[in-house]
Amino acid sequence: MSGTSLDGLDIVYTNIWIEDDLYKFQIINAETVSYPKEWETQLRNAFSASAEELNELDITYGKYTAVVVNNFLQKYKIHDVDFIASHGHTIFHKPDEGYTLQIGNGQVISNATNLRVVCDFRTQDVALGGQGAPLVPIGDKLLFSEYAYCLNLGGFANISFQQNDKRLAFDVCPVNIVLNYYAQKLGFDFDQGGKLASEGNVNTVLLEQLNAISFYNESYPKSLGFEFVESTIFPLIDKFSISEKNILRTFTEHIVQQISNCLNNKASSKVLVTGGGAFNSFLINLLSSGVSNEIIVPSNEIINYKEALIFALLGVLRIQNKTNCLQSVTGALKDHSSGKIFLKNN
Repeated sequence: MSGTSLDGLDIVYTNIWIEDDLYKFQIINAETVSYPKEWETQLRNAFSASAEELNELDITYGKYTAVVVNNFLQKYKIHDVDFIASHGHTIFHKPDEGYTLQIGNGQVISNATNLRVVCDFRTQDVALGGQGAPLVPIGDKLLFSEYAYCLNLGGFANISFQQNDKRLAFDVCPVNIVLNYYAQKLGFDFDQGGKLASEGNVNTVLLEQLNAISFYNESYPKSLGFEFVESTIFPLIDKFSISEKNILRTFTEHIVQQISNCLNNKASSKVLVTGGGAFNSFLINLLSSGVSNEIIVPSNEIINYKEALIFALLGVLRIQNKTNCLQSVTGALKDHSSGKIFLKNN
């Protein structure tokens, strides 16, 4: 799994099985492999690359992914692998215009690892009129059903919950993709524990304008990509001549308010919080004090690797030709089993 915040490649070696008609899992090994500076720069700038450059990047990123996976297998002495489920790295995500692009060529990965590869989980859903995102809710439903809400705080916040007999899910707002950007302007990779934000003050005018962005009033299914941040969030913030710490404080407040709007505010409704933002204690404390829901931050293993774990489950469901994309979540024409399967090209 590679997220929009460009932390690196999250790799999980997991065992998934069915017991008493319920899916169970065990995470055996897990690691985040940070991107070398040159890869981080390439992926960050790929948004403006030409078609030819993207085709080349698809191949080279596939080779890079395979090297990282092979090193992981060797490091942990792993020999028993059914397949690799690879999310790839998202470059474009414009489902309303009919396309989405995750690079990391599946055939290249398969050839270099000598393993089956399941990838390209989003394209079929977009072709069926869906948002191609979020894909994690099927895993929330099958693996984490004891929680009323599953909230992921990554590059973007997304939330998943059961309403009557349907799973609903959508992207809430940007999180780390914005917070990291302004923390980096202060010389930090990210805002550790939200300390920088805690030292700033809320700019109420900026907060009001952020909360007034039309996306937040749109009906779901809906999803966000870097394009939204580049075209809407950054230009809005740049209109204000305020310090980075005040921007961080204001945007953290914006995140908390947008998430709060999605919760039922009942103490009996537990909220599982995962993703890098779960380590932002300032954000979590603001959220906990602002809602009646019980906010649960699980083990570091689940925080860091829940998305990669669920993409492994998506791969299992695809191999079994079972539904892994939910119409109720993405808005596609139907539930379906999405993902392309690649075998080693002998």
